[in-house]
Amino acid sequence: MVKGEGYILDLGLMDYGEALGLQHHLWAKRVAEELPNILMILEHPHVITVGRRGDLSHLLVSFEVLRSLGISVYHVERGGDITYHGPGQLIVYPILDLKEYGYRVAKYIEELEEILIRVLKDFGVEGRRDSINRGVWVNGDKIASIGVAIKRRVSFHGIALNYSTDLRYFELIHPCGLEGRKMISLEKIIGKEISKDYLKERLIYHFKEILGGQWVKKKLEDIKCRNPLG
Repeated sequence: MVKGEGYILDLGLMDYGEALGLQHHLWAKRVAEELPNILMILEHPHVITVGRRGDLSHLLVSFEVLRSLGISVYHVERGGDITYHGPGQLIVYPILDLKEYGYRVAKYIEELEEILIRVLKDFGVEGRRDSINRGVWVNGDKIASIGVAIKRRVSFHGIALNYSTDLRYFELIHPCGLEGRKMISLEKIIGKEISKDYLKERLIYHFKEILGGQWVKKKLEDIKCRNPLG
């Protein structure tokens, strides 16, 4: 369980590089016990990221094509392979001291999957785990990805849930290094527009339900923690 209070930061649309710098900054503050646990909730402009086990052979177009589309590529320390982030994809980066939970990495990832499965259930959609590939799936298509990093017992990076994502961007890669598997979005499944505010509300509710503790919404300036790249 969370000890004491945790902070929720709703950051809107944020450049990936800026968000990555902020993650590292908040991670260091959490390690030093200068801040409590934090949930960063945000979306990114179009970007492709490659995890520590990533393989650029899973990128299906040239860097010139990506530049023409305004898409950057980042190599990052999270687990997993290659993925796409963009508008219409809700992202949560939990910065948590996992020692408070007694979690091993596998248990933590299972909890993240459970949160996503419960969110989907709120929309009448049955999400499932895959015994081989992490994330959440609906009828064989992947709707949510998970890629985490844990250093000095504190987590960063996290989850990405497709709610109204333009799925054509996933055609630029083999998502998560998987060939022949498709990505899907919540709007495509249920056939109607999703309220992002309601989606965030349900996501926060289930994070609180799974993690326990007291969570309050804050702004960066509220916690006197300026983004070093901002």
